[in-house]
Amino acid sequence: MPELSHGRRMLVLAICCMSLLIVSLDNTVLNVALPSLQRELDASTSGLQWTVDAYTLVLASLLMLAGSTADRIGRRRVFMSGLVVFTLGSLLCSLAPDLNWLVVFRMVQAVGGSMLNPVAMSIITNTFTDPRERARAIGVWGAVVGLSMAAGPLVGGLLVDSVGWRSIFWVNLPVGLAALLLTWRFVPESRAPRARRPDPVGQVLVIALFGSLTYAIIEAPHGSWRSTAPFAALALISLLALLRYEPRRPEPLIDLRFFRSAPFSGATVIAVSAFAALGGFLFLSTLYLQNVRGLSAMEAGLWMLPMAVPTFLCAPLSGRLVGSRGPRLPLLIAGGAMTVSGLLFALFEAETSNATLLLGYVLFGVGFGFVNAPITNTAVSGMPLSQAGVASAVASTSRQLGQTLGVAVLGAVLAAGVSASSYASYASYADTFVSASRPGWWILAACGAVVLALGVVTTGVWARGTAERAARRLEGERLSRRAGVDA
Repeated sequence: MPELSHGRRMLVLAICCMSLLIVSLDNTVLNVALPSLQRELDASTSGLQWTVDAYTLVLASLLMLAGSTADRIGRRRVFMSGLVVFTLGSLLCSLAPDLNWLVVFRMVQAVGGSMLNPVAMSIITNTFTDPRERARAIGVWGAVVGLSMAAGPLVGGLLVDSVGWRSIFWVNLPVGLAALLLTWRFVPESRAPRARRPDPVGQVLVIALFGSLTYAIIEAPHGSWRSTAPFAALALISLLALLRYEPRRPEPLIDLRFFRSAPFSGATVIAVSAFAALGGFLFLSTLYLQNVRGLSAMEAGLWMLPMAVPTFLCAPLSGRLVGSRGPRLPLLIAGGAMTVSGLLFALFEAETSNATLLLGYVLFGVGFGFVNAPITNTAVSGMPLSQAGVASAVASTSRQLGQTLGVAVLGAVLAAGVSASSYASYASYADTFVSASRPGWWILAACGAVVLALGVVTTGVWARGTAERAARRLEGERLSRRAGVDA
């Protein structure tokens, strides 16, 4: 990629952030619309889970393929293709006649979305080569997530209450088209110096692993062990096959050598934990505010602001801290705040008091606002630039997998705790919900504790040493392979 002026770099960052905005906004807007979908389409709890997870599951399955493909054939080309598919999928979602078709069209959206965020992050990484400038750019990137969380519930609530749930997908159309035109005009093409070969077997194993695991978790409360055990077994077999097959390939879909770096491994687990907490938090909170407290979609959106605004405000601060002091302090703040938030709900039933509910939302927003920048920076900064697309795709995959698992696990816990008869009676459902969701809040607190612990373990001198050794080895092996090919 040619060296760009400061103004052009800022424009590229803005265009990449537009793609992140529509992908992130889509999730937060949809969460506010879940109770409306439940009523209009007669959806069960598992149906609502699939509406969210069909999207995040496909994203998680295809992100690494999209990252490696972009490195191979051109990041700008793949990014523009993603904008076209995502925008088309949004239009189809708005026209879905029933829940099944909505789930299918959400998967179409996700195919396009898989070509956006990891590729945009790779573009940013190759545009901002100075580490401090890159950290600040990633902080802005994280702030866009906060912006989507702040605007999503309000925009979603307003649209659902005034027009209906279908209108939430219309927001993506003008933004997607504008981003497409701006990308075509201003974003230069870039690719890795040497193309990576496709890995179809690895891709199939990833899809089998993520899909079967998610299905087993979501459907477990609703079916017998005989119906879910085969999917759990398929997930285990796919994982073992992936671990055995990938190291044997010279250019695997998932380069397991990345995980020799303690910061990279820590960032991956932190991403899964933090985004599992986010997915579960939004799922439980939306259903509680509208189905238990009886609030409208707009009122529920306003109640989500105490969580969304701190995320928006803390994300750029986290980026600056990562750039000036490293990732440890932001991760400690994130893990501590998320853990305390989960404990407020788990131990003190924060939902039952406006004051504690507000405090729980603020703490979670602060924690999530601080966690995103160190994840992204750690994932890409220790890797060779030639593999930035794959490294950022692994980080993005971890986020989407975490959100998928968060909705799947906490939705399953909620469904197991709320009996089927509760849906027939609003009063019994309201009485049951708080106690049924209690194990879910304990899980969220545990996710925060994982972020806190790994923030300590994977950011010290020893961890940085493993990252340096892993990067040198990766680059050395790449140069050796290239020299062998040239010879």
